[in-house]
Amino acid sequence: MRPPLRVWVWTAAALALVVVAALLWRGSDAAATESTTAEPAAVPEGTPAGSVSAVWTAPTTPTDGAPRSTVDGGRVVVAGEHGVRALAVGTGDEGWRYTRANAQLCDWTVVGGLVIAVFRTEDRCDEAVALSVDTGVRAWTRNLDLRPDMVLSSTDGIVLVASPTGVVTLDPVGDNIRWRQAPGDGCSIEDADVGGAGVAVLQRCTASLQVRLFDGYDGTPLWTRDVTDGTTLAGVEQAVVLGGDAGVQLLAGADGAPLGPPVAPATEDVRVTGVGTTALVLADGTLAAVDQGTGAVRWRTAAVGLPFGPVERALAPEGTSIPVPESDAVVLRDLATGEELSRSATTGLRAGGLLAVAGPVVVNQLPDRVVAYR
Repeated sequence: MRPPLRVWVWTAAALALVVVAALLWRGSDAAATESTTAEPAAVPEGTPAGSVSAVWTAPTTPTDGAPRSTVDGGRVVVAGEHGVRALAVGTGDEGWRYTRANAQLCDWTVVGGLVIAVFRTEDRCDEAVALSVDTGVRAWTRNLDLRPDMVLSSTDGIVLVASPTGVVTLDPVGDNIRWRQAPGDGCSIEDADVGGAGVAVLQRCTASLQVRLFDGYDGTPLWTRDVTDGTTLAGVEQAVVLGGDAGVQLLAGADGAPLGPPVAPATEDVRVTGVGTTALVLADGTLAAVDQGTGAVRWRTAAVGLPFGPVERALAPEGTSIPVPESDAVVLRDLATGEELSRSATTGLRAGGLLAVAGPVVVNQLPDRVVAYR
């Protein structure tokens, strides 16, 4: 006997539902997302040898044209057009990845053991995700409404989103927006950064160029200072560091007062990081270790890049060493005195990177790639 007509109708309806569901799945975020996880990667044991050479390299997508801090424990984070990957620091092998085929990566930052990545699905950067650096496990996701030209930066406990029309701070652990700040009437933001002192904004107004500092957690305005044309915001640690025609100047986080005379001659090529109470200022091929309380220069040395690690932002114990890249070597120097502790001959070390040491591995973090030496 033939099945009743209603059976054929039910069968056709079920098949139609299957087809529709398959089409919806193929166009969904879930189908477009490739997310893998991994066990945590340990830092290899040992210290850099007397001579090191490149053992692996991986491309990464530049955002604002500056190198990113990508090393966290045994992982190195790299980015592409559609997402981020975490590699083993010793081998470059992929540990985990998070990519979105239907979205573009706007920007990303590494902070507090998390990778914070923001994606654009249409015209705005509207989706953010936090992933464990160690494992790739998702900590949170949330919707945002950010300009496509926004730039991310971070310090412990704070992620800063900066654009010409304002700044936004996020809690990297709890995913909530802490505060927003737009420039005043007739002003636009030229640059912004975040560090131990708070959120610093360089803004151009109708009649002046200003540096403003805000509390990083609640957005309270702390101080405003007029600066001369040509001034650049080099970075924020416990002090605010400016570059430009007047030289490289540290401003006190408490009130914006200059901390001593300029620590380097006039230049726009300035980059800064901090270890404890010391600011490491790289300007025109010279690295200066500067006391962030007084502005006094403790020592200087030639360098082709900026040290970044192994100790970040915490109070550095006595005897802490930092890796200083020279033209043909990586030199571990005592943070307090600048004394050379060890030297690793290196060939092909590109200038302009952030240098970190993880056990016996030296990692040079460049704007467009990461290179590991061992």
